[in-house]
Amino acid sequence: MEKNIVVGSKRFTESYILGEILNLTLRDAGVQAVHRQGLGNTAIVTQALTTGQIDIYPEYTGTILREILKRPETEVSLSELNTWLKPKQLKVAIPLGFNNTYGLAMRADQARALGLKKISDVINLPAEQQSALRIALSPEFKTRSDGWPSLVRAYDLKIKPGKVLEHGLAYDALVRGDVDIVDAYSTDAAIVKNKLILLEDDRKAFPRYDAILLMRSDFDEKPLESLRGKLNEATMAKLNGLAESGVSFEKVARTFLNKSNDQKNDSTEFSRFLKLLFGPDFFTALRDHVLLVAISSAMALLFGIPLGILAHRRSRYTRWILGGVSILQTIPSLALLTILIALLNQIGAVPAVLALFIYGLLPIVNSTYISLMEVPSNLKESALALGCNERQSLFFIELPFARPIIMTGLASATVIGVGTCTLAALVGAGGFGDRIVAGLAVNDHALMLAGAIPAAILALLAQVILTPKRKLANV
Repeated sequence: MEKNIVVGSKRFTESYILGEILNLTLRDAGVQAVHRQGLGNTAIVTQALTTGQIDIYPEYTGTILREILKRPETEVSLSELNTWLKPKQLKVAIPLGFNNTYGLAMRADQARALGLKKISDVINLPAEQQSALRIALSPEFKTRSDGWPSLVRAYDLKIKPGKVLEHGLAYDALVRGDVDIVDAYSTDAAIVKNKLILLEDDRKAFPRYDAILLMRSDFDEKPLESLRGKLNEATMAKLNGLAESGVSFEKVARTFLNKSNDQKNDSTEFSRFLKLLFGPDFFTALRDHVLLVAISSAMALLFGIPLGILAHRRSRYTRWILGGVSILQTIPSLALLTILIALLNQIGAVPAVLALFIYGLLPIVNSTYISLMEVPSNLKESALALGCNERQSLFFIELPFARPIIMTGLASATVIGVGTCTLAALVGAGGFGDRIVAGLAVNDHALMLAGAIPAAILALLAQVILTPKRKLANV
């Protein structure tokens, strides 16, 4: 059976669209292809590429230079890029035809009032005006060497950025007046839509970001050759605008490939929400979500009950076991996923299941330990009087008595898993989180709700099904 080509994309509107364009182009050429969308930042996607979990994804020359190759050049040829990428068993090909550089966006009226046209104008403002500017940056731009740190070096900026906002939400905050400056991509549709301006990068802090395809060195790019030079900045901005108006990524990509005029989304918000909620991906997302949670919860039960028993039976280990699982619970979910990706050297279901398993340990270990502590002493004494040894007493007297509380712990672990599982979409594990992440990328409330509501219902169902009836507590 022929292996599917796996197309990847990052967690912002343009990458979703370009990834879908690649996916549909390959399918139209008779190549079996799937699109693993919204895989997070550059580090996660390139790791997926180098480990063979994806085969190709849309990237930008400046990002390849600064983030992947760690080189200082601003403009290079494709042959130079391929020479430097060869040791990583990667290559680039098929420039798409547009440069999507970074920029700083402001409301036009505020920029005019402050006399700002260029980024260097910011450093000429009086100190009190500089310090009053509220800057919100996306997580990746704030940390990338070619993002905010590059601006600080080139312009000797003294301003400290404030809020960290997802790219898809930052423009709304800017328009509302919650912030004054946000990082932007030059092809963002929101710039024209909201009558914003981009401050000119007059000191060339940013390299060129020519859109190109980054792929494994053994990938055959010939089926994608028709995309060479087919996009310019205006066309890309228009496609981004379509996606952000509620048109699906697949339909936007198909519109471009077919040069169709069917670009409108005439549905009401509620009817569109219903279409998204029960869309063709519903059962796939449901299956992935349930499987991830079920497997991780079963693992947590399998390991958590013995750990709870050990904590109860061996008091010298109690503090270490209960303290250890409590510490694991405090690790932020995104940090834990990142650590597991680095340790396992892969993305997808495996790191997601392990992360959910770790989060499920605490409620099960605690409930097992507490429930065994609450077993009446007269029950245990009766068991001994009947000739039961310690093992028989545990399995036939104590654990059956403790079962309702342990099941309550399993219910808590499962509910935690259902909620945390939405973040698994950031590492390509699927589930309803795919919809939430995609909705965040384009600030699409209907799409976000189409993922959040089923996840919330799953959590409620898990709580109702797994929580024992009150009467069982008196057994």
